[in-house]
Amino acid sequence: MPGKSKAATPAKYIAELEEPRRAEIKKIDALIRKTVPKLTPHMQGGFLGYGPIRYRTKSGREGDWFKIGVASQKNYISVYFCATDDEGYVAERFKERLPKASIGKSCVRFKKLDDLDPKALAELMKLTAKTGFGM
Repeated sequence: MPGKSKAATPAKYIAELEEPRRAEIKKIDALIRKTVPKLTPHMQGGFLGYGPIRYRTKSGREGDWFKIGVASQKNYISVYFCATDDEGYVAERFKERLPKASIGKSCVRFKKLDDLDPKALAELMKLTAKTGFGM
């Protein structure tokens, strides 16, 4: 079941995944909860989200989303870091520190959590938690 889920709770989202992906998502969930405990887990738009936020685009559109989101895709895991500042998207600054991941504007894609530097990932989580998000 790639991408978005119809699960009503984070626990159900994780439970519906097949192994070995379930174990990977459990590890990511534990790391996020430990690193940024104030970002409460919830389901948002079919994603496992942490820290509900209200955003506003430059065009004036508003919506509800998450600070950090997790999705199990067909060939990889996506973790979304919804944080921008005067320098741009925060996640993009971690390309060199997370070389085994594919990093877009706010998305970090990888196969296994063990392929990533846990210190860099924790720093990205903390920075995301305290940074605003505007598109």
